[in-house]
Amino acid sequence: MKSDFWHQRWQQKEIGFHNENTNAYLMTHWKSLVTPSDSHVFVPLCGKSQDMLWLAKWGHKVLGVELSEIAVREFFEDAEIVPNITKQNGLILYESPNTSIYCGDLFLLRASHLAKIQAVYDRGALVALPETMRQAYAAHLINHLPQAIRGLLVTFEYNQTTMQGPPFSVPENEIRKLFVGFDEIKKLEVDEIEFRQETVQMHIWKYIRR
Repeated sequence: MKSDFWHQRWQQKEIGFHNENTNAYLMTHWKSLVTPSDSHVFVPLCGKSQDMLWLAKWGHKVLGVELSEIAVREFFEDAEIVPNITKQNGLILYESPNTSIYCGDLFLLRASHLAKIQAVYDRGALVALPETMRQAYAAHLINHLPQAIRGLLVTFEYNQTTMQGPPFSVPENEIRKLFVGFDEIKKLEVDEIEFRQETVQMHIWKYIRR
């Protein structure tokens, strides 16, 4: 999945994946992580998600990363937040007291960028990537996040012969392989929804590495 694909989607406002409201699964299951209210939370491939504002409202320090500068600018404009903007080794940091976003390639993030992170919320990052990129994505985060980490993950599962991603179908056996070595990887909920005139399953996971 080349970066031009996502840049074009944002330029042409083809952003059906964007939810104007806070994600219901986040509101229901975030408490299951037992994450302190002042935790630093990482939101990969965050777009202009309202979920970041919900997390910040509950006291978290939120750090996102997003490829599209259009999405990043619109997030802060819509929230009426004026960020401080600095350039950092190929990334642009939009920074505010409670919510900050790195604009650029997620794979440029290093352990120093994520040193304070205690929890991860992934609603649309893993499922945005084809199978060939998902292992690299997961490995990059696992290798650069602090050892003690916990996360909430939303995935799709469906027959990809009848519908193409993104969002891509990520089967359960792949999830368990990606998080092998974690102390806990648990499915919290399975929900069936209608998507593009197909019935797909939404899987909500939590994972913990102590």
